[in-house]
Amino acid sequence: MAEDNQKELQDSEKDQIKTKISKDDIKEEKSLEDKFAESEDKLLRSLAEIENQRRRFEKEIKDAFEFGSFNFAKETLAILDNLQRAKLAIKNDEILKNNKDLDRFLENIIIIEKDLTGIFEKNRIKKIDTQGQKFDPNLHQAMSEMEDEKAETGAILQEIQPGYMLGERLLRPALVAVAKKKSSKIEEKDTKKDEK
Repeated sequence: MAEDNQKELQDSEKDQIKTKISKDDIKEEKSLEDKFAESEDKLLRSLAEIENQRRRFEKEIKDAFEFGSFNFAKETLAILDNLQRAKLAIKNDEILKNNKDLDRFLENIIIIEKDLTGIFEKNRIKKIDTQGQKFDPNLHQAMSEMEDEKAETGAILQEIQPGYMLGERLLRPALVAVAKKKSSKIEEKDTKKDEK
């Protein structure tokens, strides 16, 4: 019987050891599963980061193609401005009005101006419309305010220099004169009294 008891003790110790080993195996399996999940998560994050970087590079390349000529286009606007100024100066000069060849010269300037405007339009450079528009600080730059009882406050009364867009991007704001309501002398006196 002592042998049987001793054998039972050995068997129960073996069972306890087996149970302990199988629990350790389960812990190791869970840690392996956790490690696998962590590795999978890191891999997915890395793939997402690579995809985001690829999209950023594609956008930068697209912007470079679309707006790479931005500075060149902006500087070329000066040529168009100077042609328009020359045309006005020639038309308004009293001495040149008597010149017989003036009309042919103006025709040539107009042809050059139209060609340049056509090149701008082909390259998505468009003039900002200011006629009858309300002042928009995203497109216009107010150079002066003019009193006008007929016009609504903030309406554009005069275009001083045309503005241009390159696609959806502002190339140069339009320089404009904006309407303001005519203030009466009584209102001015009241504001002066309030200031004191």
